[in-house]
Amino acid sequence: MTSILSNEELNQQIRNVSHEIRNHLSICDMYSQIIKKNLEKYEIHNSSIENAIECIQQSIKIIGTNLLELKSLNQNNPQILDFEKIVKTGAEMSKAYICDKNIEFEVYVKNTALINADETKLLSCITNIIKNGIEAIEIKGKISVLAEIKEDKGIIKITNNGKPIPKDKQETIFEQGYTTKKTGSGLGLAICKRYLGEQNITLELAKSTKTQTSFEIKIPITK
Repeated sequence: MTSILSNEELNQQIRNVSHEIRNHLSICDMYSQIIKKNLEKYEIHNSSIENAIECIQQSIKIIGTNLLELKSLNQNNPQILDFEKIVKTGAEMSKAYICDKNIEFEVYVKNTALINADETKLLSCITNIIKNGIEAIEIKGKISVLAEIKEDKGIIKITNNGKPIPKDKQETIFEQGYTTKKTGSGLGLAICKRYLGEQNITLELAKSTKTQTSFEIKIPITK
């Protein structure tokens, strides 16, 4: 017989799991700091390693924010951010998913402005959409991240030339449970849509054809 946990038991289980995950995140953070300090100590300059450390630390922040989601339904932490910097940071973090694929990665930010958004949640969504694009490309392809300030909004257009989203599924891709991956949970895009919507940021599928799939994120700028 399957037992059903009470709310208190479920909350306690969440606290226990969160505690264990945070312990391991602390270890990852500690060793990334040690590596960074040793690079400085021995005056070793390697942009790839430095970028990797920065991506690890950003990922730790994102996971930490997601853990907070388990404890509260209102954990948005809006900050004043530079549009160009957030786009480039998200794109750089996403490159870790390329692995052994031959992918051309283009990032172009036309102009910039200040935006008001939760940094970790926005980065999480940008990296998730780019990751999906990378996974849609079998071996060789191209990812484009093009961004600009236009009509009082920061617009991020993320494009890939991998496998398209079926036409009959394009209207439901943001619903919980939708996935085209064998091991996918179907939660990524639904969570992104919710995260961004809570901040008055929109996420839409611009198009998906045999040659190109594009998503657009639109963020109100701070006046």
